[in-house]
Amino acid sequence: MNKPILSILAMCICSLTFAQEIFGNWKTIDDETGKERSIVNIYKENGKVYGKIVEIFDASKRDLNCVKCEGEDYNKPVLGLIIIKDMEKDEDAYREGTITNPDDGKVYDCRLKLTDDPNELQVRGYVAFFYKTQYWVRADK
Repeated sequence: MNKPILSILAMCICSLTFAQEIFGNWKTIDDETGKERSIVNIYKENGKVYGKIVEIFDASKRDLNCVKCEGEDYNKPVLGLIIIKDMEKDEDAYREGTITNPDDGKVYDCRLKLTDDPNELQVRGYVAFFYKTQYWVRADK
């Protein structure tokens, strides 16, 4: 094969690999109202995956603190709060970490997984064997 064809092939493989990753900005959707609530940036740091609230759409909630959170998150601003912590890749999903609901301060075991659509993220919070699932939409398409 000649070099131009190899270069094009390498770029295609890289773009397909990137498109299948969970990293980037995601719109959170309220599962009761269907309204967009916030943008969470999912990123990797020191081999683990985290998610931080980087935008809140409801202006009346932008300056609120997480008064129901516990530990190091208690009374921190919700805008900028790291709600997804310590996730690790496990085959086609990310597990072993937690997700915090800033509305009630509760922390859940978490699983993150892309659906068949690489622009839709399945976010599942667990308590024992009970779970609740939300679907977030990629914000930086």
